[in-house]
Amino acid sequence: MFTGIIQQLGEVNRIEGFSNCRRVFIKPDAFWTEVKVGESIAINGVCLTIVKISPPLFAVEIVPATLSQTTLAGLRAGERVNLERALTPTSSLSGHFVSGHIDGVGVIKRKGKDFFSIRLPSSLLGYLIPKGCIAIEGVSLTIAEIKGEEFIVHLIPYTLEHTNLRYKKEGDRVNVEIDFMLKAVYQYLRGLEEGRKGLREEVLWKAGFV
Repeated sequence: MFTGIIQQLGEVNRIEGFSNCRRVFIKPDAFWTEVKVGESIAINGVCLTIVKISPPLFAVEIVPATLSQTTLAGLRAGERVNLERALTPTSSLSGHFVSGHIDGVGVIKRKGKDFFSIRLPSSLLGYLIPKGCIAIEGVSLTIAEIKGEEFIVHLIPYTLEHTNLRYKKEGDRVNVEIDFMLKAVYQYLRGLEEGRKGLREEVLWKAGFV
């Protein structure tokens, strides 16, 4: 679990084939001396596992499913990436709960001085509400406006300065994660409309929960 508050940027050092995965070596701008193998880390909003540490680099492995469902297949050496370590019980929750499980890939259709207009796959549009939370490349943002198949987010100068969003341009693809609470409410209401009753006591009993 993450917060969508990017802790620092890093740079892709190199990419290697490893079994059926890609192993990506990343150099953080400031290396975390306490980071451990097996720890979760979000890279451009995607939850991955650190598999190797060779200061000042660490490596993660990306499986084919993740490569096909996110923008990580397009990573190149020298590219700047957003980094956030996993949330702990004592962490400050300054953004919103972000799982690191990408819902889809959006396309930046318009970029202004302080805003992006992003087009989403039609299957995700029903989850959006004005003022709702959304994570773009792992960055916690607020939906300012929805126009057809696009939504607009505004960015303060600090966010642009401290994330890789400053490097993005029109036509670029970005990882998008919908707020999980919005997804839960949407699915519940959709179930009511379709006559589904959701979890019932007998279902929980059969599964051994009650």
